[in-house]
Amino acid sequence: MDMQNLRPSRRELLKKLACGFGSLALAGLCSEAKADSRPGLLAPKAPHFAPRAKRVIFMFMQGGPSHIDTFDPKPALDKNDGKSIEFNVARTRKVQPRTILKSPWKFKQYGQCGRWVSDLFPHMATQVDKLCFIQSVHTEGVAHGPATLFLHTGATAFIRPSMGAWITYGLGTENQNIPGFITISPSQNMGGPRNYSNAFLPAIYQGTAIGRVGSAASQVKFRHVTNDLIPEEQQRKQFDFLQALNRSQSAKTPGDDEMDAAIDSFELAYRMQLNAPEVTDIANESAATLKMYGIGQPETDDYGRQCLIARRLAERGARFIQVNYADNGNNPRWDQHSNLKQHEKHARAVDKPVVGLLLDLEARGLLDDTLLWWGGEFGRTPFSDGRDGRDHNPTGFTVWLAGAGLKQGITYGETDEFGFEAVKDKVHMHDLHATILHMLGMDHEKLTYRYAGRDFRLTDVAGHVVKDIFA
Repeated sequence: MDMQNLRPSRRELLKKLACGFGSLALAGLCSEAKADSRPGLLAPKAPHFAPRAKRVIFMFMQGGPSHIDTFDPKPALDKNDGKSIEFNVARTRKVQPRTILKSPWKFKQYGQCGRWVSDLFPHMATQVDKLCFIQSVHTEGVAHGPATLFLHTGATAFIRPSMGAWITYGLGTENQNIPGFITISPSQNMGGPRNYSNAFLPAIYQGTAIGRVGSAASQVKFRHVTNDLIPEEQQRKQFDFLQALNRSQSAKTPGDDEMDAAIDSFELAYRMQLNAPEVTDIANESAATLKMYGIGQPETDDYGRQCLIARRLAERGARFIQVNYADNGNNPRWDQHSNLKQHEKHARAVDKPVVGLLLDLEARGLLDDTLLWWGGEFGRTPFSDGRDGRDHNPTGFTVWLAGAGLKQGITYGETDEFGFEAVKDKVHMHDLHATILHMLGMDHEKLTYRYAGRDFRLTDVAGHVVKDIFA
């Protein structure tokens, strides 16, 4: 017998011993993983000062609802309807004559505060004594894309972190089993994923999108968080091995934010298997609750489901929740350059669900520490665009806030007699961002992140807190 032929080759030897080496490596890596006590990047963080709010729910009205047809009535439009008057037009940057278009809706006064609201919002009208209207907002960007980016990130073109990313970076989240920043059915147009991006912040702070524009809100859920093909015990072993490898790599590159964020993201994803599916399941909600949100009614079912899921996320500790009334068309939903009467369709879709959310939060004791924010990226012009529509107007428009220690039933700021430009107590979008951060207990000038040799912040080098709206 040739003893030389019985001796295994080097390749065969390594092949047979590979599993053994793998076991030794796994044991070592797992010991490293157990020794790693680094707190997660989403762990709750202390604010700069005592907050008024713990969380934000932003009801984004994509396309720019017309303030002068909803909450900011202007008798001068009725008086001058059809007349040609010169305006400094934002789109052309020239003073040009434009034809005044009066509102097709009637306004009435509501509540003890006597707030004027148009016929478009009969449900919101009943709640005006709980709302804080800011009628002097102005912003950057006359087109939807730049203005929407500015609304979300404080920049019209550059890659910057979104507001929700800044908030979770600054405060972490109360619940480590679901994402801290969630956007419901966002549009893929007009900024798309950049509107909920982390940009240069660690990846864990990127918004988690649930639901798709164009799909029924009944399909709004966290996707791909469960695996029915592999037993749970095997999944746990695979996950532990993967995280051990990640931590081993992280130990070789201390301070690698991307690796740390990846580790935290995997940890969160694993925990979500047991927690996330329940959050978006509204099957056990009462019939009275579903009715309050307009669920089951054709016009309000879609947005009502989104608003109800937002409440469920809020009570489970999510930090920033965005409820989008949006689509993927070239003309966003509230964008009526012609046929302004389409505002009626969109108002009916959101009016009852928004009030349902407000009342539900109040009944559950959540409104006291939840900031509700309703608005779009800009308003509309007092002059016609085409025969019966309105153009974009970034120079003056209305948003409203509610909850979280705000003054109730007040109106802050004014636009001119035509509703074209903010003229009193003006609030730039940077000011609105600074104010919302302040309500969460954060100083917008101190909430910074060093990148590419400089400190960045949501409000760039601007922004003032509007303290007059605080109770």
